[in-house]
Amino acid sequence: MKFTNKLFFLMLFLFVINLHAFEIGEKLSFELSYGMISAGSSTIEVNETVYLDSINCLEISSYSRTNNFFDKIFKVRDKINSVWDLEKNQSYKFSKKLHEGKYVQNRIHYYYPETGLTVYMKKDKKSTKYKTKTLEIPQHTHDILSAFYWARTQDFCVGDTLFTNITVDGKSYVAGLLIHKLETIPTIYGEKECFVIEPMLQGDSIFKQTGKILIWLSNDKWKIPMKIESKIVFGRFKAVLNEVSNVTYKKK
Repeated sequence: MKFTNKLFFLMLFLFVINLHAFEIGEKLSFELSYGMISAGSSTIEVNETVYLDSINCLEISSYSRTNNFFDKIFKVRDKINSVWDLEKNQSYKFSKKLHEGKYVQNRIHYYYPETGLTVYMKKDKKSTKYKTKTLEIPQHTHDILSAFYWARTQDFCVGDTLFTNITVDGKSYVAGLLIHKLETIPTIYGEKECFVIEPMLQGDSIFKQTGKILIWLSNDKWKIPMKIESKIVFGRFKAVLNEVSNVTYKKK
């Protein structure tokens, strides 16, 4: 199981950069629940960085952990990091350190858009060295975190289906996003109209999906993720936005 990816494996398509969708330093925090049980928390934040001492990029970081109670059922401590080139709309580095129950995995992608290649490195709990392979990547390939922020810059309507290239976990494919409907839900900002969207995932997705992933994005230029629901093998998880930092919206 890969606990964090599904939370942020949201929606991805053709690029038009628009930094009005979020601010540098933005931090979004979510409360995770399993059914009626509080399960833990997850955060995602974006900051500036300089990659290889010369490339101005965004560094996007995600952290997920279960609480003390849920640790006894299924302990999670996950960290995911992305380095994304805004100007070229291209990921340069993506890493995951996953600790989920007995599952432990370290994975790194180094992307080389100039040559159309990525070097993928993987190490599990029993390994002392990384296993490495090189594979081709399409133009403007994303990792899952850069794709999340990219998606928030897009204009779309109910009924649209949108696509982009993803390279993650040693695989490349086209990921899609279905825009199902508009729905008004309670949020930390009060009642808000949101797009209800469904990512169409391939490959090694988290939660061992047995049903839909649905995401509620605010219907405005910020497209803030207010809620995510996902059915998994052993029940249903929900993530609800409960705290923000450096966000233009004003909390009610």
